[in-house]
Amino acid sequence: MKLVLLAGCLVWLVASVAQGQTRAVSVKATFAERLGPLAIDRMALGQGGLSEEPMWENRVLEVRALRPGMIRLFIQEYFDLLPERGRYQFATLDRSVETIRKAGAEPLMCICFKPRLLFPKIDHAVVEPNDYEEWERLISAIVKHYRDAGTAIRYWEVANEPDIGESGGCPYLFQPASYVRYYQRTVAAIRGADPEARVGGPALASVRSPILPALLDFCEKEKAPLDFVSWHIYSSDPGQVRGTVDYAKDLLKKHSGLKAETILDEWNMDLMNPPLDRRFQPCYVLETIWQMKDAGLDASCYYHIRDWHVRPERFAPFMSPEGTAFMTKWWNRMPQFDGLFDFQDTVRPAYFAFKLLSRLTGERLPVASSDAKVHGFFTRDERFRVSSLLVWNFSDAPAEVDLAVAALPGTMRVRHIVLDALAPSDDENVRLRPEPPAEWKAGTQHLLVRFDPYTIHFWSLE
Repeated sequence: MKLVLLAGCLVWLVASVAQGQTRAVSVKATFAERLGPLAIDRMALGQGGLSEEPMWENRVLEVRALRPGMIRLFIQEYFDLLPERGRYQFATLDRSVETIRKAGAEPLMCICFKPRLLFPKIDHAVVEPNDYEEWERLISAIVKHYRDAGTAIRYWEVANEPDIGESGGCPYLFQPASYVRYYQRTVAAIRGADPEARVGGPALASVRSPILPALLDFCEKEKAPLDFVSWHIYSSDPGQVRGTVDYAKDLLKKHSGLKAETILDEWNMDLMNPPLDRRFQPCYVLETIWQMKDAGLDASCYYHIRDWHVRPERFAPFMSPEGTAFMTKWWNRMPQFDGLFDFQDTVRPAYFAFKLLSRLTGERLPVASSDAKVHGFFTRDERFRVSSLLVWNFSDAPAEVDLAVAALPGTMRVRHIVLDALAPSDDENVRLRPEPPAEWKAGTQHLLVRFDPYTIHFWSLE
C-alpha cells in the first residue's frame, strides 16, 4: 500500500512540475524605431441594454482616468423617446449621454428600440415599423436633438445582435433581407439629419451571420452609406477573438467599393463558463487587445463598465414573457464577471489592466517576443517626456523573461509596477504594486524577470 501511495505521489509531482514548468523567454523592446500612434484610447468601453439610469454615473472620475475614446450606449425602449405620436422625450437619454461626455469619451449610439406606437405587437420577429415615415422622423429628431445642441454624435449603429433576437437582450430577430431594408431607411434618416454622421452595423452576435455579407453586398451595389461594420464575441481565447477580426477584414476585402472601419463593440471572456482564476481576466484584457491591434482592428468596446440588476417591469412592455424572464435570470441570478465594477460597485482587477493601458500614450515602439504567450506594448510620449513598457504572460505556466530594452537615449529613472490581482485590497497602490525605483543608463538594459501565470509588469521610464 505504501508503494502504491508513493507511486501515486510521484505521478502527481511529475504532472505538477510539467504543468508549471518555467519557460525561458526573450523579449526585446527598443527606442530605435517609431511605429506611429498606438491610439490605445480606441480600445474602449461599453455599457447599456439594462436600464434607463446612468449606471456608472457615480464612477465618472474612475472611468475618465481610463481615457476611453468611445463608450457604446444602447438606445432601448425604456428611454421612452416616443411617448405619443409626434411628441419626443429626450431628457432620460440625455442623462446617459452626458455621463459619457463627462468621462471624456464620445458616444457610440446603438439604435435597438421598438416604440410601442410603431411596433404594437410584442414579437421579436416583427422587426420593421408599421409606419416607416414616422420611424424616420423619430430617428431624425434624435440625431438633430444632439446636433442642434452643439453636441453632435458621430457614430450611429443600426441594431444590436439582430441575428439572435431577445436572447441578445434586444427585441429584434432580423433576416438578411429585412435587416437591409431597415438599415437603408434608418441610415437615410440619420444622414438626412446630420450628413457628417458615421453609420454602420450590424453589431452581430456572430460575425459569420449571413446578415453581414447581405449588408455589404447591398451597400456596395446601391452606394448606400456604410462607415463601419460591427460585431461581438465572448470567448476566453484571444485567438478566437482575433479570428473574428480576420474574418471581417477578409470579407471587406471582397467589397473593394466599401471603406468601412472595423469595430468589435462587445467582447469579454466566455461568460457562460468564465475562468475563475482572478489573475486571468486582467491578463486576458491585455492579450486580447494586443491581438486586436496586431490584426488591424480599428476600435473596440469592452462590455461592460458596471454590472447591474435589471427590473423585469422595464422589459415586459417591449419583450415577450420568455425574453423578460431570460434577461431577469441572466442579470439577477447568474454569477457576473462582465463589469470593471461589480454589482456592489467594487472595482475588479480588470479595471487596473485598463488603467495601465491608459498610460500607453504617444507613439508605439517595437516589442519582440520569442514566446506566443508573452507580449507587450511600448510607447514614447514626447509631450510628457515619458516612455511606458507593458509586458504580460498570458499563460498558466510561469516564465523567466530575459528583457532587453535597447537604444535608451540617455539615463532614465524607472518605476516598476506589478498588477497584483490576488491582493486582498483594492487600494490602487496595492493592486498596482510599486517596486523600488531604479536608474537605467544609455544603451541597452538587461533584466531577468520572473513572470508567474497571468502576471502583468509595467515600467515607466522618465
